Amino acid sequence: MASSFKTIDPKDIVSTRNLLHEAIPITGTIISGTYGSPSVATNIKNYTHGMFQSVYDYPYLSSSANHIFDLTVGYGSSSGLSASSNSQNSKKINIYNEMAQVLAGFDQDGIVRAFDEDGDLSQGTKINEALFFNFTRLLAKDEVKKGSFSLELGVAAAYATGDTATILVTDSSGSSGYKVNSPAGEYGILFANNGTGTPMQTTMPQGRPCGLLYYQAGIAVLSASAFASGSSHTGDTAGGGLLTVAADFGPNTTDGEAGDVAAVLTGSAISGACNDLRHRIVNLSFNNTTELNSTIYFCRASHNDFNYSSNPTYLSASKMVVKNNSTDSPVSYTTAVGLYSADNELLAVAKLSEPLKKDPSSEFTLRVRLDY
Repeated sequence: MASSFKTIDPKDIVSTRNLLHEAIPITGTIISGTYGSPSVATNIKNYTHGMFQSVYDYPYLSSSANHIFDLTVGYGSSSGLSASSNSQNSKKINIYNEMAQVLAGFDQDGIVRAFDEDGDLSQGTKINEALFFNFTRLLAKDEVKKGSFSLELGVAAAYATGDTATILVTDSSGSSGYKVNSPAGEYGILFANNGTGTPMQTTMPQGRPCGLLYYQAGIAVLSASAFASGSSHTGDTAGGGLLTVAADFGPNTTDGEAGDVAAVLTGSAISGACNDLRHRIVNLSFNNTTELNSTIYFCRASHNDFNYSSNPTYLSASKMVVKNNSTDSPVSYTTAVGLYSADNELLAVAKLSEPLKKDPSSEFTLRVRLDY
Protein backbone atom coordinates (compact mmCIF):
# COMPACT_ATOMS: atom_id res chain seq x y z
CA MET A 1 0.00 0.00 0.00
CA ALA A 2 1.33 3.45 -0.92
CA SER A 3 2.59 5.87 1.73
CA SER A 4 0.32 8.56 3.17
CA PHE A 5 3.24 11.04 3.19
CA LYS A 6 5.06 12.80 0.40
CA THR A 7 7.97 15.24 0.63
CA ILE A 8 7.20 18.62 -0.90
CA ASP A 9 9.72 19.79 -3.46
CA PRO A 10 11.29 23.12 -2.30
CA LYS A 11 10.39 24.51 -5.72
CA ASP A 12 6.73 23.97 -4.82
CA ILE A 13 6.94 26.37 -1.84
CA VAL A 14 6.38 30.05 -2.62
CA SER A 15 6.34 33.02 -0.20
CA THR A 16 4.39 36.20 -0.97
CA ARG A 17 3.78 39.55 0.73
CA ASN A 18 0.66 41.66 0.22
CA LEU A 19 -0.38 45.00 1.68
CA LEU A 20 -4.06 45.37 2.51
CA HIS A 21 -5.56 48.82 3.06
CA GLU A 22 -8.71 49.86 4.90
CA ALA A 23 -10.26 53.33 4.91
CA ILE A 24 -10.70 54.80 8.42
CA PRO A 25 -13.06 57.82 8.41
CA ILE A 26 -13.60 59.49 11.80
CA THR A 27 -16.13 62.30 11.80
CA GLY A 28 -15.47 65.27 13.98
CA THR A 29 -18.84 64.88 15.72
CA ILE A 30 -17.67 61.57 17.23
CA ILE A 31 -14.58 63.30 18.56
CA SER A 32 -16.17 66.49 19.79
CA GLY A 33 -19.92 66.35 20.19
CA THR A 34 -21.95 63.24 19.38
CA TYR A 35 -22.10 62.11 23.01
CA GLY A 36 -22.20 65.50 24.72
CA SER A 37 -20.14 68.68 24.84
CA PRO A 38 -16.34 68.24 24.76
CA SER A 39 -16.01 68.45 28.54
CA VAL A 40 -18.70 65.86 29.40
CA ALA A 41 -18.77 63.57 26.34
CA THR A 42 -19.40 60.00 27.46
CA ASN A 43 -17.12 58.56 24.76
CA ILE A 44 -14.12 60.42 26.19
CA LYS A 45 -12.25 58.77 29.06
CA ASN A 46 -10.09 60.84 31.39
CA TYR A 47 -7.71 59.37 33.94
CA THR A 48 -6.68 60.34 37.45
CA HIS A 49 -3.05 60.76 36.34
CA GLY A 50 -4.21 63.49 33.94
CA MET A 51 -1.57 62.74 31.28
CA PHE A 52 -3.88 62.02 28.33
CA GLN A 53 -7.46 61.21 27.42
CA SER A 54 -8.85 58.35 25.33
CA VAL A 55 -11.41 58.73 22.55
CA TYR A 56 -13.92 55.93 21.82
CA ASP A 57 -16.44 55.53 19.03
CA TYR A 58 -19.26 54.89 21.55
CA PRO A 59 -19.66 55.72 25.24
CA TYR A 60 -16.63 54.02 26.73
CA LEU A 61 -18.63 52.08 29.33
CA SER A 62 -20.50 50.31 26.53
CA SER A 63 -19.38 46.77 25.69
CA SER A 64 -19.48 47.68 21.99
CA ALA A 65 -17.17 50.70 22.35
CA ASN A 66 -13.88 50.67 20.44
CA HIS A 67 -10.85 52.63 21.61
CA ILE A 68 -9.78 54.68 18.57
CA PHE A 69 -7.01 57.02 19.75
CA ASP A 70 -5.42 58.82 22.69
CA LEU A 71 -4.98 62.57 22.76
CA THR A 72 -2.56 64.70 24.74
CA VAL A 73 -0.59 67.95 24.61
CA GLY A 74 2.89 68.93 25.63
CA TYR A 75 5.76 71.36 25.17
CA GLY A 76 9.51 71.20 25.50
CA SER A 77 11.43 72.68 28.41
CA SER A 78 12.96 75.16 25.94
CA SER A 79 9.53 76.40 24.81
CA GLY A 80 8.72 80.02 25.41
CA LEU A 81 5.50 78.83 27.05
CA SER A 82 7.18 76.73 29.74
CA ALA A 83 6.82 78.26 33.22
CA SER A 84 6.53 76.75 36.67
CA SER A 85 3.27 78.65 37.22
CA ASN A 86 1.55 76.86 34.32
CA SER A 87 -1.11 74.26 34.97
CA GLN A 88 0.54 70.79 34.98
CA ASN A 89 3.76 72.32 33.64
CA SER A 90 5.99 69.36 34.55
CA LYS A 91 3.53 66.83 33.12
CA LYS A 92 3.34 68.69 29.81
CA ILE A 93 7.13 68.74 29.59
CA ASN A 94 7.26 65.04 30.48
CA ILE A 95 4.71 64.21 27.77
CA TYR A 96 6.74 66.10 25.17
CA ASN A 97 10.02 64.47 26.22
CA GLU A 98 8.48 61.00 26.28
CA MET A 99 7.13 61.38 22.76
CA ALA A 100 10.32 63.01 21.49
CA GLN A 101 12.69 60.37 22.82
CA VAL A 102 10.61 57.56 21.26
CA LEU A 103 9.95 59.29 17.92
CA ALA A 104 12.91 61.68 17.44
CA GLY A 105 15.56 59.92 19.54
CA PHE A 106 18.71 61.33 21.11
CA ASP A 107 21.56 63.37 19.69
CA GLN A 108 25.26 62.47 19.99
CA ASP A 109 25.38 64.01 23.47
CA GLY A 110 22.48 61.91 24.75
CA ILE A 111 20.04 64.83 24.74
CA VAL A 112 16.47 64.24 23.57
CA ARG A 113 15.95 65.79 20.13
CA ALA A 114 13.12 68.25 19.59
CA PHE A 115 10.58 67.60 16.85
CA ASP A 116 11.53 69.35 13.62
CA GLU A 117 9.06 70.76 11.08
CA ASP A 118 10.96 69.57 7.99
CA GLY A 119 12.56 66.43 9.44
CA ASP A 120 16.08 67.91 9.51
CA LEU A 121 16.97 67.03 13.09
CA SER A 122 20.22 68.99 13.15
CA GLN A 123 18.69 72.37 12.32
CA GLY A 124 15.52 74.03 11.06
CA THR A 125 12.33 75.15 12.78
CA LYS A 126 11.50 73.11 15.86
CA ILE A 127 8.05 72.10 17.03
CA ASN A 128 8.29 72.97 20.72
CA GLU A 129 4.53 72.84 21.45
CA ALA A 130 2.42 70.05 20.07
CA LEU A 131 -0.84 68.12 20.11
CA PHE A 132 -0.33 64.35 19.93
CA PHE A 133 -2.69 61.82 18.33
CA ASN A 134 -1.78 58.25 19.26
CA PHE A 135 -3.93 55.93 17.13
CA THR A 136 -4.71 52.47 18.47
CA ARG A 137 -3.46 49.35 16.73
CA LEU A 138 -7.12 48.52 16.04
CA LEU A 139 -7.21 51.46 13.62
CA ALA A 140 -3.64 51.86 12.40
CA LYS A 141 -2.88 48.10 12.07
CA ASP A 142 0.73 47.68 10.89
CA GLU A 143 1.05 51.30 9.73
CA VAL A 144 -0.78 54.32 8.37
CA LYS A 145 -0.75 54.25 4.57
CA LYS A 146 1.58 56.93 3.25
CA GLY A 147 -0.17 59.84 1.54
CA SER A 148 -3.63 58.98 2.93
CA PHE A 149 -3.81 61.10 6.11
CA SER A 150 -6.26 64.01 6.22
CA LEU A 151 -7.19 66.17 9.21
CA GLU A 152 -9.62 69.08 8.84
CA LEU A 153 -9.43 71.64 11.64
CA GLY A 154 -11.85 74.44 12.41
CA VAL A 155 -9.75 77.58 12.91
CA ALA A 156 -12.27 80.43 12.79
CA ALA A 157 -11.59 82.98 15.50
CA ALA A 158 -14.82 82.41 17.44
CA TYR A 159 -14.97 79.23 19.51
CA ALA A 160 -18.71 78.68 18.94
CA THR A 161 -18.38 78.84 15.13
CA GLY A 162 -14.90 77.35 14.79
CA ASP A 163 -15.72 75.22 11.73
CA THR A 164 -16.79 78.15 9.52
CA ALA A 165 -13.13 78.50 8.48
CA THR A 166 -10.95 75.41 8.19
CA ILE A 167 -7.49 74.25 7.25
CA LEU A 168 -6.74 70.84 5.77
CA VAL A 169 -3.70 69.02 7.16
CA THR A 170 -2.33 66.18 4.99
CA ASP A 171 0.83 64.17 4.45
CA SER A 172 0.76 65.09 0.77
CA SER A 173 4.40 64.09 0.20
CA GLY A 174 4.18 60.91 2.26
CA SER A 175 4.18 58.36 -0.57
CA SER A 176 7.49 59.57 -2.01
CA GLY A 177 9.02 62.12 0.38
CA TYR A 178 8.93 60.33 3.72
CA LYS A 179 11.85 60.41 6.16
CA VAL A 180 13.70 57.47 7.71
CA ASN A 181 15.85 59.17 10.37
CA SER A 182 13.61 58.22 13.29
CA PRO A 183 14.04 55.33 15.74
CA ALA A 184 10.29 54.70 15.37
CA GLY A 185 10.46 54.06 11.62
CA GLU A 186 9.29 56.09 8.66
CA TYR A 187 7.51 59.42 9.00
CA GLY A 188 6.16 62.16 6.77
CA ILE A 189 5.75 65.93 7.01
CA LEU A 190 2.24 67.26 7.61
CA PHE A 191 1.29 70.26 5.47
CA ALA A 192 -1.59 72.69 5.99
CA ASN A 193 -3.65 74.32 3.24
CA ASN A 194 -6.79 76.42 3.28
CA GLY A 195 -9.97 74.38 3.49
CA THR A 196 -13.14 76.40 3.97
CA GLY A 197 -12.36 80.09 3.46
CA THR A 198 -8.83 81.51 3.51
CA PRO A 199 -7.80 81.60 7.19
CA MET A 200 -4.07 81.09 6.53
CA GLN A 201 -1.90 84.20 6.35
CA THR A 202 0.40 82.77 3.66
CA THR A 203 0.30 79.65 1.54
CA MET A 204 2.78 77.52 -0.35
CA PRO A 205 2.18 75.22 -3.36
CA GLN A 206 2.57 72.11 -1.20
CA GLY A 207 1.29 73.73 2.00
CA ARG A 208 2.79 75.09 5.21
CA PRO A 209 4.62 72.51 7.38
CA CYS A 210 2.71 72.03 10.62
CA GLY A 211 3.50 68.60 12.00
CA LEU A 212 4.79 65.06 11.56
CA LEU A 213 3.12 61.70 10.99
CA TYR A 214 4.91 58.54 12.14
CA TYR A 215 3.55 55.76 9.96
CA GLN A 216 4.56 52.58 11.79
CA ALA A 217 4.06 54.09 15.25
CA GLY A 218 0.62 55.43 14.29
CA ILE A 219 1.26 58.81 15.92
CA ALA A 220 0.53 62.28 14.52
CA VAL A 221 2.36 65.30 15.99
CA LEU A 222 0.52 68.54 15.27
CA SER A 223 2.26 71.86 15.89
CA ALA A 224 0.43 74.46 17.98
CA SER A 225 1.15 76.86 15.09
CA ALA A 226 -1.90 75.39 13.33
CA PHE A 227 -4.10 77.45 15.69
CA ALA A 228 -1.87 80.53 16.04
CA SER A 229 -1.40 83.75 14.15
CA GLY A 230 1.91 85.44 13.63
CA SER A 231 1.37 87.72 16.62
CA SER A 232 -0.60 85.58 19.06
CA HIS A 233 1.86 82.91 20.12
CA THR A 234 4.93 83.26 22.32
CA GLY A 235 6.50 79.85 21.77
CA ASP A 236 8.23 78.31 18.78
CA THR A 237 5.64 79.80 16.43
CA ALA A 238 6.33 83.43 17.30
CA GLY A 239 5.89 85.18 13.98
CA GLY A 240 5.30 81.78 12.38
CA GLY A 241 1.68 80.91 13.22
CA LEU A 242 -0.32 79.73 10.22
CA LEU A 243 -3.39 81.92 10.64
CA THR A 244 -4.24 85.51 9.89
CA VAL A 245 -6.39 85.65 13.04
CA ALA A 246 -5.68 83.27 15.93
CA ALA A 247 -8.31 80.70 16.90
CA ASP A 248 -9.95 81.52 20.23
CA PHE A 249 -10.62 78.69 22.70
CA GLY A 250 -13.42 79.99 24.87
CA PRO A 251 -15.42 81.30 26.51
CA ASN A 252 -16.53 77.97 28.01
CA THR A 253 -13.82 77.54 30.63
CA THR A 254 -15.27 74.18 31.75
CA ASP A 255 -13.84 72.83 28.51
CA GLY A 256 -10.49 74.52 29.02
CA GLU A 257 -8.90 77.93 29.33
CA ALA A 258 -10.39 80.78 27.29
CA GLY A 259 -8.10 82.61 24.87
CA ASP A 260 -5.68 81.60 22.15
CA VAL A 261 -3.74 78.34 21.92
CA ALA A 262 -0.95 79.69 24.12
CA ALA A 263 -3.45 80.43 26.89
CA VAL A 264 -4.90 76.94 26.54
CA LEU A 265 -1.50 75.24 26.74
CA THR A 266 -0.40 77.23 29.76
CA GLY A 267 -3.61 77.79 31.73
CA SER A 268 -5.51 74.52 31.19
CA ALA A 269 -4.88 71.07 32.54
CA ILE A 270 -4.06 68.53 29.83
CA SER A 271 -7.63 67.19 29.81
CA GLY A 272 -9.04 70.72 29.46
CA ALA A 273 -6.65 71.54 26.61
CA CYS A 274 -7.64 68.31 24.86
CA ASN A 275 -11.34 69.20 25.27
CA ASP A 276 -10.75 72.58 23.65
CA LEU A 277 -8.71 71.16 20.80
CA ARG A 278 -11.15 68.31 20.10
CA HIS A 279 -13.83 70.92 19.57
CA ARG A 280 -11.77 72.17 16.62
CA ILE A 281 -11.54 68.79 14.82
CA VAL A 282 -13.98 68.70 11.88
CA ASN A 283 -12.94 65.46 10.19
CA LEU A 284 -10.13 62.95 10.43
CA SER A 285 -9.39 60.11 8.01
CA PHE A 286 -6.61 57.84 6.78
CA ASN A 287 -6.05 54.39 5.33
CA ASN A 288 -4.37 51.76 7.44
CA THR A 289 -2.08 49.00 6.19
CA THR A 290 -2.02 45.33 7.11
CA GLU A 291 0.99 43.35 5.93
CA LEU A 292 -0.16 39.87 4.95
CA ASN A 293 2.67 37.37 4.58
CA SER A 294 1.73 34.09 2.93
CA THR A 295 3.45 30.81 2.21
CA ILE A 296 1.89 28.76 -0.58
CA TYR A 297 2.46 25.00 -0.78
CA PHE A 298 1.66 23.22 -4.04
CA CYS A 299 0.78 19.71 -2.89
CA ARG A 300 0.98 17.48 -5.96
CA ALA A 301 -0.57 14.01 -6.16
CA SER A 302 0.59 12.03 -9.20
CA HIS A 303 -1.34 9.10 -10.64
CA ASN A 304 0.20 6.54 -8.25
CA ASP A 305 0.01 8.68 -5.07
CA PHE A 306 -2.65 8.58 -2.37
CA ASN A 307 -4.90 6.01 -4.03
CA TYR A 308 -5.34 4.21 -0.73
CA SER A 309 -6.62 5.36 2.63
CA SER A 310 -5.29 4.70 6.12
CA ASN A 311 -8.77 5.15 7.56
CA PRO A 312 -9.75 1.92 9.41
CA THR A 313 -13.17 1.97 7.74
CA TYR A 314 -11.47 1.69 4.35
CA LEU A 315 -11.11 -2.08 4.88
CA SER A 316 -13.66 -4.70 5.88
CA ALA A 317 -12.55 -8.31 6.30
CA SER A 318 -9.26 -7.35 4.61
CA LYS A 319 -11.15 -6.07 1.57
CA MET A 320 -11.53 -2.51 0.31
CA VAL A 321 -15.11 -1.45 0.80
CA VAL A 322 -14.92 0.94 -2.19
CA LYS A 323 -14.14 -1.88 -4.62
CA ASN A 324 -16.89 -4.11 -5.99
CA ASN A 325 -14.55 -6.47 -7.81
CA SER A 326 -10.95 -7.48 -7.19
CA THR A 327 -10.03 -6.16 -10.63
CA ASP A 328 -11.32 -2.66 -9.88
CA SER A 329 -8.74 0.07 -9.46
CA PRO A 330 -8.15 1.37 -5.93
CA VAL A 331 -9.83 4.63 -5.10
CA SER A 332 -9.71 7.08 -2.22
CA TYR A 333 -11.38 10.36 -1.31
CA THR A 334 -9.19 13.22 -0.15
CA THR A 335 -10.79 15.39 2.53
CA ALA A 336 -7.80 17.17 4.11
CA VAL A 337 -4.12 17.94 3.63
CA GLY A 338 -1.72 17.85 6.55
CA LEU A 339 1.63 19.65 6.58
CA TYR A 340 4.30 17.99 8.70
CA SER A 341 7.72 18.96 9.95
CA ALA A 342 10.88 16.94 9.29
CA ASP A 343 10.27 15.33 12.70
CA ASN A 344 6.86 14.12 11.56
CA GLU A 345 4.99 16.67 13.69
CA LEU A 346 1.67 17.90 12.33
CA LEU A 347 1.95 21.67 11.86
CA ALA A 348 -1.13 22.65 9.84
CA VAL A 349 -4.26 21.10 8.38
CA ALA A 350 -6.15 22.31 5.30
CA LYS A 351 -9.72 21.09 4.82
CA LEU A 352 -11.37 20.64 1.45
CA SER A 353 -14.90 21.89 0.94
CA GLU A 354 -15.90 18.46 -0.40
CA PRO A 355 -14.16 15.07 -0.81
CA LEU A 356 -11.96 14.80 -3.89
CA LYS A 357 -11.90 11.44 -5.66
CA LYS A 358 -8.43 10.02 -6.39
CA ASP A 359 -7.55 6.88 -8.37
CA PRO A 360 -4.62 5.77 -10.61
CA SER A 361 -6.19 7.46 -13.62
CA SER A 362 -6.15 10.96 -12.09
CA GLU A 363 -3.69 13.52 -10.82
CA PHE A 364 -4.24 16.80 -9.01
CA THR A 365 -2.47 19.71 -7.32
CA LEU A 366 -3.84 21.25 -4.13
CA ARG A 367 -2.78 24.81 -3.36
CA VAL A 368 -2.45 25.34 0.40
CA ARG A 369 -1.87 28.90 1.64
CA LEU A 370 -0.80 29.88 5.15
CA ASP A 371 -1.35 33.53 6.09
CA TYR A 372 0.39 35.16 9.02
